[in-house]
Amino acid sequence: MSTRRTATPHYRSEPIAPGPFEPSWESLKSQYRPPEWFRDAKFGIWAHWGPQCQPEAGDWYARHMYMQGHWQSDFHRKKYGHPADSGFIDVIGDWKAENWNPDDLLDLYVQAGAKYFVAMANHHDNFDNYASRFHGWNSTRMGPMRDIVGTWAEKARARGLKFGVSNHGAHVWHWWQTAYGYDPEGERAGERYDAWKLTKSDGIGTFWEGLDPQDLYGGTNMPLPEGLTDARVAERWHEEHDGVWDEAPPAANPAFVESWYRRCQDLVDSYKPDLLYFDNHDLPLGQAGLDMAAHYYNASLAWNAGRMDVVLNTKLLPRGHAGALVEDVERGFRSEIVQHPWQTDTCIGDWHYRREIFENKRYKTAASVIHRLCDVVSKNGNLLLSVPIRGDGTIDNEERRIVEQIGEWNALHGEAIFGSRPWRVSGEGPTTLPEGLFGESSVRPFTGDDIRFTTKGNVLYAATLGATSGAMTLSSLAQSSATGAGQVEHVEVLGSDAPVTFDRDDTGLHLEIPEAAGHDFGVVLRISGPGLV
Repeated sequence: MSTRRTATPHYRSEPIAPGPFEPSWESLKSQYRPPEWFRDAKFGIWAHWGPQCQPEAGDWYARHMYMQGHWQSDFHRKKYGHPADSGFIDVIGDWKAENWNPDDLLDLYVQAGAKYFVAMANHHDNFDNYASRFHGWNSTRMGPMRDIVGTWAEKARARGLKFGVSNHGAHVWHWWQTAYGYDPEGERAGERYDAWKLTKSDGIGTFWEGLDPQDLYGGTNMPLPEGLTDARVAERWHEEHDGVWDEAPPAANPAFVESWYRRCQDLVDSYKPDLLYFDNHDLPLGQAGLDMAAHYYNASLAWNAGRMDVVLNTKLLPRGHAGALVEDVERGFRSEIVQHPWQTDTCIGDWHYRREIFENKRYKTAASVIHRLCDVVSKNGNLLLSVPIRGDGTIDNEERRIVEQIGEWNALHGEAIFGSRPWRVSGEGPTTLPEGLFGESSVRPFTGDDIRFTTKGNVLYAATLGATSGAMTLSSLAQSSATGAGQVEHVEVLGSDAPVTFDRDDTGLHLEIPEAAGHDFGVVLRISGPGLV
């Protein structure tokens, strides 16, 4: 195993784990191979859960509550008070997770068919949901007073699930700058919010006594400039400055990179995750991200007796970095089969729990999740699904119903999903998909005429992405076509004993699906014959 002889960066107080991986794209790309467990797993569930779930007011609450005129800021002022007086620190103090039952939730997720489970270790709010050795603002010292990541890890692995963690902390240094702002308008115009004013001494007698609020809020890296008198102008300033999704390390704040690196290394070494998800484009914070990737890969070889058995996720990989890790496509799609295994992550609601979605019945349906799963798997991908958790640690009854329905479908049709591999083409049908991140809102629902193919062994599976019965044609199996090689000897509907009649010609495989066969979400056909796969 090799060791590094280059100068040690200032942020690296502990050495990179010894091993073959060097902190360079060339080394990562040439040596990394995704583990088979990930390629077989296909479906994971994510607990994107932290103190921002406590208000039940949606994602990015901690940033937006400091932006005058934003609906989450209006919500915060009504519930907690003005952010100059009651800031996000007070939300953390309110979060107790008093009804959290991880055994119940994980049992539900196993029944749903999940093969891996991911827990959020920290978000852009800079709060660690684990027993952090280098950051006092963590869940063992305040709020739930529990090691959330450690509890999830123990209980997930006891159920045979692979365990992952997500780290969103590399953006704290700019994302949190709204907490140093002020109201441009109104009776308290110009008065800076709590992050600007609070010091360690202000914590005496509070739940955060002994801690420095600046370690939570990240310091004044680019605070809102003085003199703004229009809330809309201030919002545009935030969007153009601290709202820019910047992966570079902050030049004026080297201590931030050191804190991020030490905490991430602590997270990796303490919990030995099977999957590490970075909420970043490429790797975070320049060389620090490469160092952490090399450390994670090398350390995992020691945990796993020399086997490469872990997954590292980031997003928007440049083509030259493909294969160095497993790319994630947040709330997005691939248009066709991808050579390297990949992952999409999405949520049935908002990333942080939002009660309004529950009350207005706006969650993704179980059918839409299953259709998404079939589409992703047909293209060599995995689906990581977030089920929002309330601040008290529970999910609502509508979420539970959706997860149970997903499990019912997987119990009948999972052989077409788990352990499968792509076919010659991913599918056919009228629905077109955009390539890349954040395409969900622009896509029409799938239909029963949309088909997705997978294979396992010598069997071909075809799933319709909507209910169907009667006559249907699979044009991809047309005789003498580029994709139609092989013979079709038998066709059946998974979960049904009803016989399927079929014939085949130069326009496709023509089938008659019995009305009583299949499922409300669609049918899955098992097609067998020599040379099909």
